[in-house]
Amino acid sequence: MRLGVNLPQTNKYDLARDVTEFAKAAEEIGYDSLWAYERILAPVDSSGPHGLYGVPDLPWPDSYSHTTDALVTLTLAAAVTSRAELGTGVLVPGLHLPFRLARSLAALDAASGGRVIAGLGSGWSIDEFAATAPRPIAERGAALDEFLDVAAAAWGPDPVTFANERYRVAPSHVNPKPARRVPIFLAGGNRTALSRIVRRADGWLPTAIPPRQVGEVLAGLRAQAAEEGRDPASISCIFQLGVRDLDEVPSAGRRPYTGNAAQIAEDLVALAEAGVDHAYVTLTSVADDLDGLITVARRLHKEARAAGV
Repeated sequence: MRLGVNLPQTNKYDLARDVTEFAKAAEEIGYDSLWAYERILAPVDSSGPHGLYGVPDLPWPDSYSHTTDALVTLTLAAAVTSRAELGTGVLVPGLHLPFRLARSLAALDAASGGRVIAGLGSGWSIDEFAATAPRPIAERGAALDEFLDVAAAAWGPDPVTFANERYRVAPSHVNPKPARRVPIFLAGGNRTALSRIVRRADGWLPTAIPPRQVGEVLAGLRAQAAEEGRDPASISCIFQLGVRDLDEVPSAGRRPYTGNAAQIAEDLVALAEAGVDHAYVTLTSVADDLDGLITVARRLHKEARAAGV
């Protein structure tokens, strides 16, 4: 299994230096990928539909009130690394003009020598959509599909042409091109999202789901792919494993993704057995500064490899 780690993006860290220092350290430790998430604002009012994940009245975490731009963060990491892949986990295309986002991802991939993984989602925040999105949140699925259409054209051979009811690209040279075909991984777990993965993506990007359920859904995706004439083995899975602390918990009745580094490593083994071939851990909330973050990243990587991940 390939193993990745999230980059620091909140004001708990010294962002003038910690992104690059951690990226270098993580690659040295042996991590295979570096990740950044997108959060463009955090509303003061989380009542009703403004709640976290769209859950009424659910407060947003304080960390979301200061989040660096995902692509800027990954660009900083790209400049000081040479091997680790660079993933967005996740980027919401509906918050962007699709052609410009496609060009930004292509430029990052070209500059990094073909290391970008585009982890994408349809989004859930009505406040973020109201602030910047070209389409309303009710059309977030259509916006994601539109981006995939635009990106396929922009990343393809010149001259690029594209036209729909909203955008038109006359025959044009659009460069730089990605250094490789950018792999697309889509988040989401409802029927529409899973169907889109089979039709349009390289794989699934889930989080917070027990390993057994991950395996069941992944098997379903591959079966659907086979029914539609696609090689089921072409459907991959990258799992986002959120770590809140690394305190040991009793083994009996332990919930997945809780406990110390050795227990988290057990979960990674279970995910691998379920068919996951790439996972990344979010550790930034566990540490208080760069030194602490590097320490826990090293500890977890060591335990994971010792467990056979």
